[in-house]
Amino acid sequence: MVTQSPDRNKVEQLVRQLLRQQTAGPTQPGPSAPVAGKPLAGNQGAPNPLVVNVSARHVHVSQTALDALFGPGSSLTKLKDLYQPGEFASNQTVNIIGPRNRMIPNVRILGPIRDYTQVELSYTDGIYMGIDLPMRVSGNLEGTPSGVLIGPYGAYNMEVGIIRAERHVHMGPADLAYFGVKNGDYMDLVIEGPCATTFQNVLVREHPKVKLEIHIDTDEGNACHLNSATRMELIKK
Repeated sequence: MVTQSPDRNKVEQLVRQLLRQQTAGPTQPGPSAPVAGKPLAGNQGAPNPLVVNVSARHVHVSQTALDALFGPGSSLTKLKDLYQPGEFASNQTVNIIGPRNRMIPNVRILGPIRDYTQVELSYTDGIYMGIDLPMRVSGNLEGTPSGVLIGPYGAYNMEVGIIRAERHVHMGPADLAYFGVKNGDYMDLVIEGPCATTFQNVLVREHPKVKLEIHIDTDEGNACHLNSATRMELIKK
């Protein structure tokens, strides 16, 4: 995928604009941290409760990126724990500038530190930013759009890394055995309620120490009005 690199002069203008907006709040409202879901009835007899979480726009950073954004030797500080053990929303936020020089401010960094830097946006965010977002599994960044992250210390130029995360379910060994699936398989997620929806092609991701959890993005969570859901069920394809 070929993308236009942000213009340096425009980036500097946007940085000045950010400074003016610090007391006025963000120009592009919307969630910038994962939104917790809740377990609902379904898949009776499963070894673990099924939880669906809306994963709002967020950033994962490498140590190199963190040093550039917040200063050499910086570390992430915890705002709150997330559902998966060891993962957390940090106190640190950054501003994202895309290939067409549009900006989303105050996007939260999730910890812990990773080996790569990645921005996860919704389809609607991509429209606002003027980016044709590719749907990818986390970490699969080859050929993805570039962008610039701006922190209080400096900027970090991402040659690749802006994606729309493919909806997925985290499973441990007991969950895999119960559902009769393996890593890389796809399932369907049925959401019942006032905005009943079926999400097809939910990717199975295996890890020996995870809790059973489905991640969907903000657009998908809004489509099914997750907070009003009455029942949900995972179905093997």
